[in-house]
Amino acid sequence: MARAVTAASRPRATGSVGLLIGTRKGAFILRGDRSRRTWKLFPPMFLGHIIHHLVLDPRDGRTLLMAASTGHLGPTVFRSTDRGKTWKEATAPPAFPKVPEGQQGREVGHVFWLTPAHAREPGVWYAGTSPQGLFRSEDGGVSWAPFSSINDDPQYRAWMGSVQDGTPDGPKLHSILVDPRDPAHLYFAMSGGGVHESRDRGKTWAPLVQGLDVVEGFDPANVAFHDPHCVRLCPNNPDRLYQQNHCGIYRLDRPSDRWMRIGKNMPKQIGDIGFPIVLHPRDPDTVWVFPMDGGSVWPRVSPGGKPAAYVTRNAGKTWVRQDKGFPRSNAWWTVKRQAMTADTNNPVGLYLGTTSGEIWASRTGGANWTCLARHLPEIYSVEAAAL
Repeated sequence: MARAVTAASRPRATGSVGLLIGTRKGAFILRGDRSRRTWKLFPPMFLGHIIHHLVLDPRDGRTLLMAASTGHLGPTVFRSTDRGKTWKEATAPPAFPKVPEGQQGREVGHVFWLTPAHAREPGVWYAGTSPQGLFRSEDGGVSWAPFSSINDDPQYRAWMGSVQDGTPDGPKLHSILVDPRDPAHLYFAMSGGGVHESRDRGKTWAPLVQGLDVVEGFDPANVAFHDPHCVRLCPNNPDRLYQQNHCGIYRLDRPSDRWMRIGKNMPKQIGDIGFPIVLHPRDPDTVWVFPMDGGSVWPRVSPGGKPAAYVTRNAGKTWVRQDKGFPRSNAWWTVKRQAMTADTNNPVGLYLGTTSGEIWASRTGGANWTCLARHLPEIYSVEAAAL
């Protein structure tokens, strides 16, 4: 039976920018006024639960889905149809099919990624899990079923590898993208296991790994060794994708199937290793990243303890450091793949959450930064929404 939860008072829809924040110990909403100068942090929801992703449905402006790990009760999805005032658990969360006794099956460790489907498919959502699985809901997140055949396809299972081959907290399927021109045109990425594309609504898939580097010593033709951290589709040019990868920053311009590494133009002392990548809502040449130390032991902190975003305004030919307002030293944190986002205002507002529990914002497209909140739990995801 689904668990019903009533939360404390939540912000009402006013047209101002709101940030939906998933953390190691609950979900938070941080709402700004229209000028984005004054912000209010609302009480936590599901305090103590791991919240991997919290997303507002842009098609109705009121439905929220939350990917949660609820302690001993396990992974699930919660759903609110009143912008977070009340919540109900999915009656059938994403789960792999049970297998006959004696056979080895898989269990969903956590739901990691949530994506609303095409605008012409109201109520349809996609979810990516750890270990890698792709799921779809056709009733607004109430019930979920495996989508396509990739979850059990022998070739894809080989590319997914074992649990030990994935990220420190488990391998993941993420970056589920829907072409705004065509609901049948889909992308997803796996850490590890590469980027994949379908043009027939998931009936068939093809890997998109040409041009990507891999860790030295591995065969670049083996999809299993490609580890995309985050893939984004340009909102106003769906023929262009950007990727922040285990080995650098890349751009893909369709109809080509070959990625081009554009991170080599980053400063050599910084490198182009990181997790998030954020696209301008109107300019396909403008992209932000947040580098981390990608040294031999992967410290996963800001290089030298000096955090900074970097922006390109020419599709990766040149990059500019944006660190005004950030700590100048001894800031040993980084930003996870879902924890950096942008609004659609002019100028664009940027927002990021850190592994040390801070929310930072820029009303000026990254030219200067202000800390909006401190002392939150470790931040897993940040999404900008009209609340």
